[in-house]
Amino acid sequence: MDILDRVKQYREEEDRLKWEGSFAEYLELVKERPNIAQSAHSRVYEMIKQAGVKEKDNRKLYEFFGNEIFGLESAIERLVEEYFHPAAKRLDVRKRILLLMGPVSGGKSTIVTMLKRGLERFSRTDEGAVYAIKGCPMHEDPLHLIPNHLREDFFKTYGIRIEGNLSPLNQMRLEQEYNGKIEEVRVERIFFSEDKRVGIGTFSPSDPKSQDIADLTGSIDFSTIAEFGSESDPRAYRFDGEINKANRGMMEFQEMLKCDEKFLWLLLSLTQEGNFKAGRFALISADELIVAHTNETEYRTFISNKKNEALHSRIIVMPIPYNLKVSEEERIYEKMIQESDMAHVHIAPHALRAAAIFSVLSRLKESNKQGVDLIKKLRLYDGESVEGYNQVDLEELRKEFPDEGMSGIDPRYVINRISSTIIRKEEPSIHALDVLRSLKDGLDQHPSISDEDKEKYMNYISIARKEYDEMAKKEVQKAFVYSYEESAKTLMENYLDNVEAFCNKTKLRDPLTDEEMNPDEKLMRSIEEQIGISENAKRSFREEILIRISAYARKGKRFEYNSHERLREAIQKKLFADLKDIVKITTSSKTPDESQLKKINEVIARLIDEYGYNSISANELLRYVGSLLNR
Repeated sequence: MDILDRVKQYREEEDRLKWEGSFAEYLELVKERPNIAQSAHSRVYEMIKQAGVKEKDNRKLYEFFGNEIFGLESAIERLVEEYFHPAAKRLDVRKRILLLMGPVSGGKSTIVTMLKRGLERFSRTDEGAVYAIKGCPMHEDPLHLIPNHLREDFFKTYGIRIEGNLSPLNQMRLEQEYNGKIEEVRVERIFFSEDKRVGIGTFSPSDPKSQDIADLTGSIDFSTIAEFGSESDPRAYRFDGEINKANRGMMEFQEMLKCDEKFLWLLLSLTQEGNFKAGRFALISADELIVAHTNETEYRTFISNKKNEALHSRIIVMPIPYNLKVSEEERIYEKMIQESDMAHVHIAPHALRAAAIFSVLSRLKESNKQGVDLIKKLRLYDGESVEGYNQVDLEELRKEFPDEGMSGIDPRYVINRISSTIIRKEEPSIHALDVLRSLKDGLDQHPSISDEDKEKYMNYISIARKEYDEMAKKEVQKAFVYSYEESAKTLMENYLDNVEAFCNKTKLRDPLTDEEMNPDEKLMRSIEEQIGISENAKRSFREEILIRISAYARKGKRFEYNSHERLREAIQKKLFADLKDIVKITTSSKTPDESQLKKINEVIARLIDEYGYNSISANELLRYVGSLLNR
């Protein structure tokens, strides 16, 4: 569809969604759909919930954040379950400012932006429809028209609680335009829009000397005082502050803790009582979610100031740490690159993963748990199975350091270095070593990295390089085997047959001659030695494998190649050991013969077709792995 047709379709859809009627007609809508009278917090929670919720590893995954926020499932679950959910149920949590606290480039602003854009879309749906008194600059809730003495009866009839009082301007309009007849007051459907300043506001602090509280609460329109005769006439007041315009929706308070104190005190009344003071009027009601964000250093400074104690209890702090999963970190970089004009550049497989390993290592803390080094921890966090550790160990590791992820290398630094690599390299292909080299070079230019941290980060780059070396070797060795998975599976089945015969003290039958034969001890040991199983330990290892097979059988599951981490490693190493000489000779030969050349071309074709390389990166990989194997 042509873009102009889409614009026209959007405009027609908005016209279709528009609604206007009397307050009496609005009440009929409320009878049919009580959800249209929900609070701002309830609307946000419903928006998140309706996008979908999945269960994984006893955690709730909220799909609303799924395409933008990566690796922060725990933080998002806590945000929704400890703030939005209770706030939607009118518990006291809704009377708190939501403060997202975390390191730079951790996703705080992205979460707030998603909530704002989400509300804009949600207000255009039946479930998120919002209605307001027509002509009101604050988009006031029409139910404020119900007098206080009738609200208890209204709750009994409709099951809806009314909070807040009619604003000074609408109080005057009710009397002058409608002669006090609330049933005749005009009501319209509104659509949230940050650009049009409807239901979504953003406040950013500037110079304390020049910034006025009117930026939040509105101001007197001096040009109309002569017409209306008084500064206390609501018609002479501009209700155009961010608090006014964000009513019914949400307001983002950027860098809240950098604000002048008078701005923060205004929030005390707004959050606790749901109203604020403006001009020469009585308190003005407002129903809105206030979201602020800051970093940990500023927050610590803020709470250390005794003058801010009254605000402490009015704030709910939600830590938003860095992602600690390598696979999710990769997705962050992929997303950033896809959003640029350089999305066409070929980035070789594992290049972003190598960078992600470095980033995540810088954010992890050394565990006090015996035998758990940073690499094991990194793998466990990423959902990989590590022999000897289970889900309980993983939960213990997560609880060991509650502030883990609140420091380390931020994604912006990494993407800056990847961007530099993309621009500088002439051929349209980026290799893992290019990225790691650029990360290393960038440490010298980073103004906030101390010498101590620099030494630590250099070590993490070395670890990431070693991890990449292993990935590269495995990739090439797999490519040399026409059907790697099939070969691994065949080798495993052969090993298991021999193990079963050994443990049960039975014989095997030769598939060709049908003769009975003893278990192949040489085959079993050639596999077990790959992972350091000694002669004395071989029996217990083999019995452990049989027990695992029985456990799988009882659960109705099939024991697969990946079902036992150490056996999988042993099979893999055995396959690679058998291949090593062939790979070494073929990849490092300066003048390959015809058969070697044919094999190289087959492997390159497989790397391109099945593993995601292009011809440049495939050739680079083969040369690099050849040099590794010859060291």
